[in-house]
Amino acid sequence: MPSMNLDAIDRKILAALQRDGRLSNVELAEEVGLSPSPCLRRVRLLEKAGIISGYHATLDRAGLGLGLTIFVGVKVERHHEEEATAFREAVMALPEVVSCHLVSGEADFLLQVVVPDLAAYERLLLGTLLKLPAVNDIRSNFAIQTVKDRAPLPLDHLSGGGR
Repeated sequence: MPSMNLDAIDRKILAALQRDGRLSNVELAEEVGLSPSPCLRRVRLLEKAGIISGYHATLDRAGLGLGLTIFVGVKVERHHEEEATAFREAVMALPEVVSCHLVSGEADFLLQVVVPDLAAYERLLLGTLLKLPAVNDIRSNFAIQTVKDRAPLPLDHLSGGGR
């Protein structure tokens, strides 16, 4: 649930910034039908509420030599708080892990790993991942092709409520 009520203008602002986070305030205001000052005030409120959590550049992984993406399911031995904390801290320190999720199902955690090639993943797997605290089993799924990535969040469910 959002921490604030979002009206149609807020949703337009969010949709526009998801499409292009580099829009100037003047361009954004024009797109959503506001003058620049109220538009900036709304953006600042959305940032303060944590709805807008940052602005990022999208980098081309293959262009940077990071052509292999692996989804790694990790099963841990026990679910003790100390081991879970140690596992999470270790994963947070690995630059190759670009996302980590606690999940339900066969695995306990799902990692998204980005490396240059299979040899680099083998080194990471054998030298690091299998040695992480409480790891019992690892299953690797290699991405063959990315069909959809970094899509804008769906905002249609926010249609209710006013300011």
